[in-house]
Amino acid sequence: MSSSPAETVPLDSPTVAAADHTARHWTFDEPGPVRIGSDAHMRMFARMLLETHNPYKPRVLDWPKLDAEAHARLTSLPIWDIAVQTEGRASLRVHDYARTIADPLLNRAMVMDADEEARHKKVLSNLVEAYGVVLEPEPEYTGFKDVEWGWMRTGYSECIDSFFAFGLFEAARRSGFFPPDLVDTFEPVIQEESRHILFFQNWAAWKRAQQPLWRKPYFLAKTAAVWAVLLWDRFVLARDLGGSSSQTNFTANSDSIGISMSPAELMGICLAENDRRLSGYDKRLLRPNTVPFFVRLALRFMKTPKPAAA
Repeated sequence: MSSSPAETVPLDSPTVAAADHTARHWTFDEPGPVRIGSDAHMRMFARMLLETHNPYKPRVLDWPKLDAEAHARLTSLPIWDIAVQTEGRASLRVHDYARTIADPLLNRAMVMDADEEARHKKVLSNLVEAYGVVLEPEPEYTGFKDVEWGWMRTGYSECIDSFFAFGLFEAARRSGFFPPDLVDTFEPVIQEESRHILFFQNWAAWKRAQQPLWRKPYFLAKTAAVWAVLLWDRFVLARDLGGSSSQTNFTANSDSIGISMSPAELMGICLAENDRRLSGYDKRLLRPNTVPFFVRLALRFMKTPKPAAA
């Protein structure tokens, strides 16, 4: 089957370079304050996702050749099956919810979100294939009868995981755990998560504001239930990844990406990277705030080691 021109855009082409810049910098062209829950608010976050789409194609990502040590570090990470399956479930669940949306603009944005989740899965699948990682057979992906519940689980899950992924990716870059060429190749995928969580956070606020007064308590309770399920899922994941071993909770263990730092230092990097990656988008868009709030609160009680005397 022949590829269309859009499918063969090289990663380093001027078109993709321009799209990469646009994917990180966007301003809504309607001036003035935007009321949360308004039609203008919906237009703003939907257009943000659509207009910042990066057209990179997984099939032309140039996975760099790794030396034996770097290859061993990469392939030994206990995350690849989880990562591929997470993206597979996410794409299905977002597509399920998209089919319930009548507004053409918001529907297009939801479909874009779902398609990008599928592209993440393809990127990860290509990566593990390129480096010889053997995955477990993928399960049959299933959605939820309540498709909004599935979408909310996906969105809030990304808000949690992306916050820590931003910091870990930067820590791995600094430590040299990932070679620079691999960092550059994977960078568009990491930045794409910034757009997804920004889109979801604003959808959640917009949807909450849209609820009639009698239904607001139900929506808030549903949100709280989603958070409870996600926190339990992560507790189980941390336990299953190794109990008290050094691999427990990869997202909170800097040793797993080749750099020794205190939890406070790692959380500081997560906060800084979260702010940096979201800084280029219109300031009127709401930012995900739950995880950053609790991390900042925790940092008040965490000691940061003093630098050693020269």
